[in-house]
Amino acid sequence: MKQRIKKWLAITACSLSLSGVGLSSVAQAENSDELLVLQKQWAQIQYGQSEDKGDAFAALEKQATALVDKYPQSAEYFAWRGIIRSTRAGAEGGLGALSLVKEARKDFERSIELDKTALDGSALTSLGTLYYQVPGWPLAFGDDDKARELLERGLAVNPRSIDANYFYGDFLMQQGEYRRALEILETALQAPTRIDRPLADKGRRQEISQLIEALKAEL
Repeated sequence: MKQRIKKWLAITACSLSLSGVGLSSVAQAENSDELLVLQKQWAQIQYGQSEDKGDAFAALEKQATALVDKYPQSAEYFAWRGIIRSTRAGAEGGLGALSLVKEARKDFERSIELDKTALDGSALTSLGTLYYQVPGWPLAFGDDDKARELLERGLAVNPRSIDANYFYGDFLMQQGEYRRALEILETALQAPTRIDRPLADKGRRQEISQLIEALKAEL
């Protein structure tokens, strides 16, 4: 249980991409720039900032909430507020992290209700990630069976997604399915580069490479 809690407090939520993905029908084209700005700010905090991440994510969460209020039928903004809340929980830790991940779960669930394929099904992957990274009852809602279902659904929407493959590979590694995990992570490493998300891609590829090295030590 201690290891599970430690993992939970080190949550790294999905860094999703807008490039090559159409906004849902209710999200108008003019908000794509606003979404991209939100994504880039998240990447800068997550991968380019070493101190005060919690405060920075808290400020970014306020921006995301304003956009959710502005576009209340947009699956994309609900997904991204969930992402920001998840990473804020990991940055801050403590008891407050529990309420943040519960709110993030609500955001992902709402995003899926609106459009489960938005942003290449990333709300499915993000929600699945929460289910395997947080502790189970009575501390939280962790559930490995639910996690597997959601991660596989997210991967089915976009089999080449760097994030869907990374988190599914990480999940499989935690389940002791090392060879399958290695295969999935190598697929993640070969994912197409996102030209509008260089910092996020660089950070994610470093995480993938570290996980592959850890996996090889288990084989």
